[in-house]
Amino acid sequence: MRFWTSEYTFSHSWDMVTQAAWRKYPNPMNPSVVGIDVVERRVDGGVLSTHRLIGSQWGIPGWIESIIGSPSVMYANEKSEVNPKDKIMTLKTRNITFCKHIAVDETLKYTPHPKDPEKTLLKQEAVITVEGVPLSSYVEGLLASSISTNASKGRLAMEWVLKKINDELKELSHTVEKNKEELINHTIKSIDDMAVTAKKSLKEWVKEPVASVPPMPDL
Repeated sequence: MRFWTSEYTFSHSWDMVTQAAWRKYPNPMNPSVVGIDVVERRVDGGVLSTHRLIGSQWGIPGWIESIIGSPSVMYANEKSEVNPKDKIMTLKTRNITFCKHIAVDETLKYTPHPKDPEKTLLKQEAVITVEGVPLSSYVEGLLASSISTNASKGRLAMEWVLKKINDELKELSHTVEKNKEELINHTIKSIDDMAVTAKKSLKEWVKEPVASVPPMPDL
């Protein structure tokens, strides 16, 4: 059995980072993830629970493939909980493929940074167990190294998504301001047009001759 842990701080709020976590795939940093399907999603007591099936390509060494095989796509269960009140997002993943020989239990936990609530702390850990495979300890080491590499790519992917979200927010803000300015200009123009029309009507009314009053008949 092999343990792996890591921590990383995002310079973004918890709300934004959790949004990015849902939009993490697909991304150019993790091309090994080829598909994600939502199996179940529900809300209990204000907590969002989601079960997803993740398909990916591991790229394991050839000599291990000759022992346990190598399907083109390998699957894993991901179960997550998002508690917006306490601001905790937890994702737990365990592989389905090769589970008789290789078990990788990975946990990611996103919380506001204890020293700066405007930042987000990611705590990541994995437990790797290999059985029924020669040189199991060596294989566990290979998997731990692979998890570390993929974790770095995953953080880059999150930063990439966060930049996209920031760009989208800026574009939305620009669009709102533009529409607001156009609305103000349109309103001012409408008021000016109404004023011109009113002045024109008033001038025409003043110039219009007053009808003569007929004399009173003699009684």
